[in-house]
Amino acid sequence: MIKKIPFDQALGQALSHDITEIRPGQFKGAAFKKGHIISECDCAHFKRLGKENFYEISIEEDEYHENDAAEILSRALCGEGVSWFEPPHEGKIVLRAKTDGLLKINVESLTRFNLIPEVMCATLHGNTLVKKGEMVAATRAIPLVVKKSVVHQAVKVAREVTGIASVKPLRHAKAGLVITGNEVYEGLIKDRFEPILREKLKNLGSEVIHVSFTPDDTEAIAAHIKDLLARGADLILTSGGMSVDPDDVTREGIRKAGADRLLYGSAVLPGAMFMVAFINDVPVLGTPACGLFHKVTVLDLILPRILAGDTITEKEIANLGHGGLCMNCRTCIYPRCAFGKGS
Repeated sequence: MIKKIPFDQALGQALSHDITEIRPGQFKGAAFKKGHIISECDCAHFKRLGKENFYEISIEEDEYHENDAAEILSRALCGEGVSWFEPPHEGKIVLRAKTDGLLKINVESLTRFNLIPEVMCATLHGNTLVKKGEMVAATRAIPLVVKKSVVHQAVKVAREVTGIASVKPLRHAKAGLVITGNEVYEGLIKDRFEPILREKLKNLGSEVIHVSFTPDDTEAIAAHIKDLLARGADLILTSGGMSVDPDDVTREGIRKAGADRLLYGSAVLPGAMFMVAFINDVPVLGTPACGLFHKVTVLDLILPRILAGDTITEKEIANLGHGGLCMNCRTCIYPRCAFGKGS
């Protein structure tokens, strides 16, 4: 039950919820926190905020206060690697990553959660790389008082999938690189692919244990891949030779090395001629030549997922088409852009 009392008649009363203040371009937050004792000098401030009345809230047996509801919702929403570290603020709780890793969102369950009246949860896009402490989601009960049955319904949806938001840590890969191309192998041009791939792996917490240079020869490419496996590589990246020209034989070399699952072609630009293959569960990623020119390609979408242990299927790659068109911005701000975030 909510009872309305003019502020000048509520002196000495404790606020039952945060009072929000907004100063455009300057501040948005709680001008007065829940529990603040109202004094005479507060009344002018309340009026500037457009608040004429104090609301005395009596929580019924079948109801939750917005702050209590937010905490209950948060506990259910948090999957592995996600938690919250601050108390409710204006009825809202921010969920944060407990570790560096790849954010996973159960989008179907999130939609079901948000279809329940009077509760909400907003998240970052799934498959976004996040750092420890970074905000990944936020939730709240929308009214000041919400029925327990509503909160319990939302909790059930979230708990069915053991939390709607989670963070998967990336494994430390021991990567082998196979740099292909007659022009590089024969010393006609300097290779520029190795430092690019090294940097991408380093930024994701992995290392390069060996680099092989090979001509555009199927047998040679296969032999170098097998050698890297023997050296203990648990991830292999190849560069170039992924086009449709007759002398682009990297795909066939990967096949001859023993790949039993090959997914060639992606619905992403740049990176349409990308390949994902597996040799005894060791991922082999065929990077097309566009990676030499473009800072961000399909490799930047798939590699973190490989390191997070995701199963990459033909459908997963096809789904990347929605949002898979890079705008080639003059100043690249990836991953703070729409590339690769279609769903």
